[in-house]
Parts: sequence; structure tokens; C-alpha cells
Amino acid sequence: MPQRRVVTGRSHEPRARFAEELRLLRAGKGGSLRDVADRLGWDASTLGKMESGRSLGSPELVEALDQHYGTSGMLLALWELAVGDPTQFKEQYRRYMVLETEAHSLWHFGVSTVHGLLQSDGYARELLALGGAKGEELDQQVEARTGRRQLLEEDAPVFRAVLAEAVLRTPLRDAGAWREQLEHLLEVAQWPNVTIQVLPQDAGMHGLVSSDVMFLKLLGGRTVVYLENALRGELVEEITSVERLHRAYDAMRDLALNPGESRKFILRMLEEVPCEPST
Repeated sequence: MPQRRVVTGRSHEPRARFAEELRLLRAGKGGSLRDVADRLGWDASTLGKMESGRSLGSPELVEALDQHYGTSGMLLALWELAVGDPTQFKEQYRRYMVLETEAHSLWHFGVSTVHGLLQSDGYARELLALGGAKGEELDQQVEARTGRRQLLEEDAPVFRAVLAEAVLRTPLRDAGAWREQLEHLLEVAQWPNVTIQVLPQDAGMHGLVSSDVMFLKLLGGRTVVYLENALRGELVEEITSVERLHRAYDAMRDLALNPGESRKFILRMLEEVPCEPST
């Protein structure tokens, strides 16, 4: 097989390619980061992080840059590829991340934490910091995780999340960040493709009591299951095992509060969050 010919010599890694294009576009147009920041009304340090690959920025900022450089949607396309690139996640999670983007229906049960697709920035930061990430590594992991929220926003799959009561009774250290997380759950629960239910503690034992579980219903009718605990994750594809887990999920969901009752439960949790002192 003939060796692949290098056409541009630019990076094939989506995140690096996005940063590289930003640098090249600014160099071609001329001007400093400060010049671009002043023109667009954004912070120069944010633009610098994007050009160095430490941050991908927001879609609003990328759209402004796309218009500034006249790239007719090219920058937005590169940004979308970078945000969805599974290589930005740890290797053991990459296959799951690919399947997550391909699924037309997602059913989740959270036994201890809010699922990544539903996490606010503050929640993701505290959880990832507990895993040992810090500094720039933590910033990138937070951005990668919260970037997944876009999956539920456009051409979105059906997403059902059942949260054990313990999830909602395990607050963040920062009361303000915890309030934002609960408010985010209430907001997302109103989206037409999202259903959030709460499994009360007094529902008792059930077949999924020890693991977070995600069912991914793929095109073609195949369903796979991702099981995760504090130490590892496992993708289950064998049909008999998937069916057994599905029956356990259905039985557990029957014990959960309905969506309206679940919303009231989350509202009660929100009311219990201490108000930040006024300055």
C-alpha cells in the first residue's frame, strides 16, 4: 500500500488542528490577541488559551471568530469535531464516548453521582478534582466533560435519567455551585427529549443498587450497556446480559417517582441549599 501523502502538514488531531487554524488565521490577518479581543469584545486570555489548545472556547465565541476571519463556517466545523473528539477523554472511556454520540436513545441510572451529560461546570470540576486532576489538566477535563452537554441540545437523542435520592443528598462543598447544579437539572428536565426521575431511598433494594448504568440504544436496534463504579467501567454487549440488566432497570424505574413528583423533590432539595451571605 502506498504511503499516505501529506498534503498540508497540519495536525490530524482535531483539538490541535483547531488551535493551529486559529493561529494561522490571526497571523494571516495580522494583529495581536489583544487586537482580536478588543474587536470582538472577548477576553484576550481566553483567545490565548484557545490558540494554545488549552481551551476550545464557547460556540458563541467560535462563531464570532468565524465571522471575524471570514471562514464561512469552517471554524465552527473544526470546533464541533474537536468537542466531539473521543481522544480528549481517557483511553478507557473512548469507545463509550463514540457510542454515546451514535445512540438515538439513552437510559441512565445514577446511584451516586449526576451523569456527565447533566453536570454543571462546578459539579464536573469538583468531581474531576477528586479524581486527582488539577491545573491545566483539570481545566481540559472539565471542558471535555461539559462539552458533552451539547449532545442533548441539537438533533438530540431521547434521554431518561433516574437519580437515586443519595445523588441529590450529596451536595458540593460550594453551596452556590450545588445550587447551580440543581437548577440545571430542573431546566434540563423541561426539555422535550429529557426525562428525569428520582428513586426515593425508601424504595428499598433493587437489581441495580451498586452501579451506575447507561443503556445505549443504537441504530439498527442493538442495545449495549455501560456499567461504571468508582474504579472502572465495563461495556456489556452480550444479548442475554443486556436483557437481564434491562429487566432490572425496568423494575427499578417502576419504583421511582414520576417526572412531576421528581421535579417537586428536586425543588425541595434546592430550597434546602443555604443561601450565600450578601456582601
